[in-house]
Amino acid sequence: MKSLLPESDRILLGPGPSLTSPRVMRAMAAPTVGHLDPLMVAMLDDVRAKLTRLFRAPDGSFAFAVSGTGTSGMETAVANIVRQGSRVTVVVTGYFGDRLAQMCERYGATVTRVNGEWGRAADPSMLEKSLAATPADVVAMVHGETSTGVRNPVRELAAIARKHDALTIVDAVTSFGGVELEIGNWGIDVCYSCTQKCLGAPSGLAPIVFTPRALERTVKCPSFYFDLQLLKDYWINRKYHHTMSSALLCALYEALAMIEEEGLDARWARHDRNHRAFVEGLATLGLSLLPPERDRLSTLNTVKIPDGVDDAAVRKFLLEEYSIEIGAGLGPLAGKIWRVGLMGTSSASRLVVLLLGALQSALARQRVNA
Repeated sequence: MKSLLPESDRILLGPGPSLTSPRVMRAMAAPTVGHLDPLMVAMLDDVRAKLTRLFRAPDGSFAFAVSGTGTSGMETAVANIVRQGSRVTVVVTGYFGDRLAQMCERYGATVTRVNGEWGRAADPSMLEKSLAATPADVVAMVHGETSTGVRNPVRELAAIARKHDALTIVDAVTSFGGVELEIGNWGIDVCYSCTQKCLGAPSGLAPIVFTPRALERTVKCPSFYFDLQLLKDYWINRKYHHTMSSALLCALYEALAMIEEEGLDARWARHDRNHRAFVEGLATLGLSLLPPERDRLSTLNTVKIPDGVDDAAVRKFLLEEYSIEIGAGLGPLAGKIWRVGLMGTSSASRLVVLLLGALQSALARQRVNA
């Protein structure tokens, strides 16, 4: 029977995962060690310190990584901050804002949604108006909305939430490590992400941070696996909680080292530079992005599909002819946009040029076959 293991590299330019650098892949191939091995424990401490710096979190924060995907980070945030009867306001401008609202409802919260248009950034005045009319204990929001390619004004939204004495939960799954994010300076209380996008490691861990203000206002967690105190006991006090993957921790350890070598500000600038080059190249093909320029997320680009162009046929052509993966639209944007991720290792000028050329070929074929 033929093996189903991948035999050739995919050029991952979709909404995630992004490309994993050879250096991170080599780190992941290090010998397996136990979850409480002295080497593992030393890496846990190093990763906590690096994540605290990368989040730019205030002193006294607890930054670590949950064993699971970005959604496990979301659930850890919600499970330790939201309880039965909590009043939660969720800013919803896309698929993942809606998921946050659903998650809060599952934990018994009374949820008020501040709904915005898909493809546009949230309006801070709408949050202000909502909190004035309906007070909240928690305000949850998405920084980089993966479904729409929008960057929400989290700094302004968090300031409004704090003015109303609400804790903030921020989804930074598609922005952490690629877009400006300042947990301390922006007054964010809880923020979570993932490893397979801007950080450039494989999927399987979810970086998260709780600031001192959030740590003071945690609730009794109904989940054993996502219980913050039990996770803290493992990460800091060396008490057994679960068998964490040493391979995934090695990958995150190396990815974070690479980020610090590049410099966070330089990394943000690289993502912005490649995003702008891609937008300029799209214009020469007669293509444009869904969000207006002021609302765009540099790490995830939502390209409007021209009338008469077969969405699935273009994506199939790119995959089969160029081994390039891009993503389809979600929800109401299905068939209307392509989602192009330029994140982490995938944010490179050579890949921008390659993708633009491949798109040009795909569109030319569509016209020939029309």
